[in-house]
Amino acid sequence: MTWFVDVATKVITGVAVTPHAPARDAVLAALRTGISRTGPYGPAGGLPAAVRVDRGKEFLCRTVSQALGGFAVPVEDLPAYTPYRKGTIEALNSAVEEMFLVSLPGYTRRARPAGAHRPDQAEDLMSFADFVTDLLGWVRWWNTEHHPSGLPTGQTPIAAWEADPTPVEDVDEEQLAFFALQDDGRLRKISTSGIRWRRRFYIAPWMVGHVGTQVRLRYLPHYDGQIEVFQAEQPGRHLGTAYLAEQATPEQRRALSAVREKKARALKADLKAAEKLRRTRYTATTTPGTPRPRRTVTGKQAQEEIARAQATDLAARALPDLIPPREPPAGWARPRPAPTTPPRPGPSRNTPAAEDTPDTEAPSDSKE
Repeated sequence: MTWFVDVATKVITGVAVTPHAPARDAVLAALRTGISRTGPYGPAGGLPAAVRVDRGKEFLCRTVSQALGGFAVPVEDLPAYTPYRKGTIEALNSAVEEMFLVSLPGYTRRARPAGAHRPDQAEDLMSFADFVTDLLGWVRWWNTEHHPSGLPTGQTPIAAWEADPTPVEDVDEEQLAFFALQDDGRLRKISTSGIRWRRRFYIAPWMVGHVGTQVRLRYLPHYDGQIEVFQAEQPGRHLGTAYLAEQATPEQRRALSAVREKKARALKADLKAAEKLRRTRYTATTTPGTPRPRRTVTGKQAQEEIARAQATDLAARALPDLIPPREPPAGWARPRPAPTTPPRPGPSRNTPAAEDTPDTEAPSDSKE
């Protein structure tokens, strides 16, 4: 769960849920719901004066900084190990666990009988859609019915928000429509097969008659199922949404997931076996001496294992010595060839060598 809360009134302005560890896409989605005041997100919201985060990588990434920088919203990175400087969000995290999560099936931190190591059965667990529905219902209850400490007596967070005279700066919905999108940064052309992005094609009915048009792409981080297409000459003009062509069927995705899971189990087993063979253990000793390994191998066993490793090593199988290198092109610079004339014979050992004489004789009046 990724959410934003107003420090003054404790109202939850935006929330996003992911079935895995949150990333920048969850931050941008939650921030967009926190800024918008229309539809199911209002009436709390508006452009924040500042955003405070606790050194989270997904909050401090370049995409989030650029998105907030477009609205001139500063991001304050709190020092490490200072939970007292973000007490509002820490209290909210504790409250959602104590008031909501403990009552759900599959809660992992509850006490279990002795010997019960397995979690609840799959048929007793909630679906992801039901969990998000109940969570958003709890958020509405927190904003409209709950009375947290620190607020005036009898006020809910949304009542404190409406009673606060601080002016709210709204953002046009057209600007928020593409607030969480990341720019591709390249010019592309619409072809008869669609738009090529990441070695795949994206198509849409509105592309008919736009073949050859230069466009720019924007997309949600970590999601490649669809892209938003803008005209290159007018970056603010939105042409339409394009969807991935030839998507895999649910049966193909399930089969692919099974294949990847099987491959992952095989790799884990190989890694565990390799780690066991790599580790050397020694026998216990009661007298001084050289440590003796527990397991010993013969020379034949060692050669067989080395040969098997080389058989799977592509670099070893290349055999660079078998194929001589080709002649370099004629335009390349080559080293100077060695001289072909035989070397001059030097003085023999029995014959004294002649003394070298200078090219010019020294003057007779020179002093040694």
